[in-house]
Amino acid sequence: MQINGSIKIKNAVFLLLFCSFSLFSQVNVEKWKVFELALDGPTNGNPFKEVQLSAQFINGSHTISVPGFYDGNGVYKLRFMPQQGGKWNYTTSSNAKKLDNKQGHFMCTPASDNNHGPVAVTDTFYFAYADGTPHHSFGTTCYAWVHQGDSLAELTLGTLSKGYFNKMRMCIFPKSYNWNKNEPLYYPFEGTPLKNWDYSRLNPVYFQNIEKRIMQLDSLGIEADLIVFHPYDRWGFSSFDRETEDMYIEYIIARFAAFKNVWWSMANEYDFMRSKQLSDWDYYIEQFGKKDPFHHLIGIHNGVKVYDHTNPTITHASIQNEDTFRAKELRMKYKKPVIYDECRYEGNIPWSWGNLTGQALTEKFWRGVTNGGYVGHGDTYVTEELIQFPNESSDVLWWSKGGELRGQSPERIKFLRRILEDAPAQMKPIPLFTWMPFSCIGIEHEYYLGYLNDAQPRSIVIDLPKDASYQVEVIDTWDMTITPLQKKFSGKSLIELPEKPYMAIRIIKQD
Repeated sequence: MQINGSIKIKNAVFLLLFCSFSLFSQVNVEKWKVFELALDGPTNGNPFKEVQLSAQFINGSHTISVPGFYDGNGVYKLRFMPQQGGKWNYTTSSNAKKLDNKQGHFMCTPASDNNHGPVAVTDTFYFAYADGTPHHSFGTTCYAWVHQGDSLAELTLGTLSKGYFNKMRMCIFPKSYNWNKNEPLYYPFEGTPLKNWDYSRLNPVYFQNIEKRIMQLDSLGIEADLIVFHPYDRWGFSSFDRETEDMYIEYIIARFAAFKNVWWSMANEYDFMRSKQLSDWDYYIEQFGKKDPFHHLIGIHNGVKVYDHTNPTITHASIQNEDTFRAKELRMKYKKPVIYDECRYEGNIPWSWGNLTGQALTEKFWRGVTNGGYVGHGDTYVTEELIQFPNESSDVLWWSKGGELRGQSPERIKFLRRILEDAPAQMKPIPLFTWMPFSCIGIEHEYYLGYLNDAQPRSIVIDLPKDASYQVEVIDTWDMTITPLQKKFSGKSLIELPEKPYMAIRIIKQD
């Protein structure tokens, strides 16, 4: 299949820019982009264990310290994301004389129009970019896409460029599971597959490949939700001693934290990792909270047992559960944004978690959003002749390796995303309807977005303020149409609806 030429050009430009970081440090760096300093240092012994490197960056009253890392071939790097404009001075510190007390500066220039900065929590229940632009999380899952070749990765990026999603859940370690039977391009440690690893020596090429994908996602406005640990493993990467865990965590923070689109997810299905105790997860969360100098979002995803998201270091609740309508309840329980990162997937595989229809997944999005939450997507379609062979490795599922989407929900999800991005920011659940299965978010007296699910009502009664006039629009969430009703409404009003399921209404106050 022919790949979009613009994606290939973008990849080439990224690689050229990225490689240039290794040759010299930049003079000017755009706000929230990456300043990188590359230094030649010692190669004897074990640079991963024996060499310590950090730098202090100062801009007026702002002082930030960042860790460095070994990038192989005698090259050590420091990465920094400037969050204030103006001149930044830096000084390195190291136990290696060749790396110590290196000084310099760069200028932080204004952010470009499409650069909104990193995403953070705002006003308890919501997300926003650093420049204040609201972030409505519409994520997808593509666990092992970074461990495939360039050809498939470019096809994945071409699919993502169509604007369905703005967040990608992806594993740092390779995954071993149905439809994930191929070996990864590279391995994270030096050694010999499958289990003869030297856990004291990381493989920089492995992590260079991941950060290339992080940068490509950023070019498309997509957050990289990096899964730190997961249980689906045949290489021994799901069970380390604490010393190895610490080295790995410190390394990925040093390498990836300066990229503005990074989120940290401690695990995919943390409770399925039998070798780890609850105290281990508390420890990992604490380490990321303390050691990430740029304070990216931190979450942890569950299998059966939901983690206690009241942990103050966790920034948002990452939930695996199909009851997305409970978002209103969970946001009040945790006092945080709630993302149903996994609510089952649209597909045709012989597993209950991956055989939703497009209508069913679209409904889960609408019910989650109109109850004050965020919802994630997954596509688990296999070609018809391979449905009966779940261990077959020749088929490419989006959820595992990326490529192309086969489901019907992405266009409907994109439709909902546009509606949310055109709506007022920070809408909250509102009891607009007299019948509880219907849900609504909005700004009181100004704007309402309500979903009627599959109940197929012929009409509904809504209570609007009596002293204002409102335009009512009927939204067909499946056919993706918006039909304004001819009359204006106020007070208690009867709204006549088409006899179809999956309808929504949008109500906007008129001036």
